Amino acid sequence: MAPNIPEIVLNDGLTLPAVGFGTYRLNGAEGVHAMLSAIDAGYRLLDSAFNYENEGAVGEAVRRSSVPREQLRIASKLPGRHHRYREAIAAIQESLYRAGLNYYDLYLIHWPNPSKDLYVEAWQALISARQWGLVRSIGVCNFLPEHIERLIKETGVTPSVDQVELHPLFAQQKQLEWDRAHGILTESWSPLGRKSAELFGSSTLQSIARARGKTVPQIILRWHVQRGALPIPKSASPERQRENLALFDFELSRQDMDAITALSRPDGRYNNQDPAVYEEF
Repeated sequence: MAPNIPEIVLNDGLTLPAVGFGTYRLNGAEGVHAMLSAIDAGYRLLDSAFNYENEGAVGEAVRRSSVPREQLRIASKLPGRHHRYREAIAAIQESLYRAGLNYYDLYLIHWPNPSKDLYVEAWQALISARQWGLVRSIGVCNFLPEHIERLIKETGVTPSVDQVELHPLFAQQKQLEWDRAHGILTESWSPLGRKSAELFGSSTLQSIARARGKTVPQIILRWHVQRGALPIPKSASPERQRENLALFDFELSRQDMDAITALSRPDGRYNNQDPAVYEEF
C-alpha cells in the first residue's frame, strides 16, 4: 500500500486503501495510460465494472505496472442482465477472462434491479465465486438497507462493501450509519458530484478550501474519508490524480464537516438514480 494511505479492514479480512481510483469511461490505450499513471501516483484500488467495457484495459494496466499484483486491489461489478445464478457465474468468469486475471479482489452486484427480483440469486452466485477463489471479497452497489437485509436473511452472508452515490449534495447520512452498524464499508461513487458547478461553486467549500490551503476536491474527498466512506474519484490527469491522493496531511474540524454535510438535499441524486426504482442491465 502507498505509505501515506491508511488501510481499511473489511468484515471478511480483506484490506482496502482509504481512497480508490474510478475507471468509468477510461477505455483502450488511453485508459491503460491513465490507470498506469494512477498506480504510479500511489493508487492501489482500481474500480471497474462489466458494463464499463474496460476490464481488459484494467488487466493490461495491472500487467504493465511495476507494482506486484498482490499489492493491488482490483474490483469489478456484475451487470443486471446476468442476475440468474448460472449467468452470473459465467459473467464473473468472463470478467476474469477479459481482464486476464486469476481473481478479483472485490466483486459487486452493480444494481439490485428490484422489479426483476433476482438479486438474491445473483448474491448466491457471488458467494459461490468467493468459495471457488474467483473473487476474494463480495459486496453490492446501490443497494438500500432493505435489499441488504434480505441478502443477509436469505443467505446468512453480509456484504463487505456497499458502493453508493455519495457526495456533499447527497450525503447519504442514514445509509452510511446503517452500513456502519452492520459492519459494511460504504464506498462513494461520484464522490465529487460530477464536479457540478453548483457543488464546486459552493461558497462553503471554497471558504474551507482557502482556510486549509487546499483545493475544493481535496476538501470534499477528505470529508468522505473522515465520515468513514471510501471515495473512488476518477481523473485521467496525473496532476489531478496526485491532488486527489493528498488527503492525509490535514483534518477538517467538526464545524467544517457539519457545514459540508448541510449542503445535502433530498433530491441531490445525480440523474435521479434511486435504487428503489432505477434499473441498469
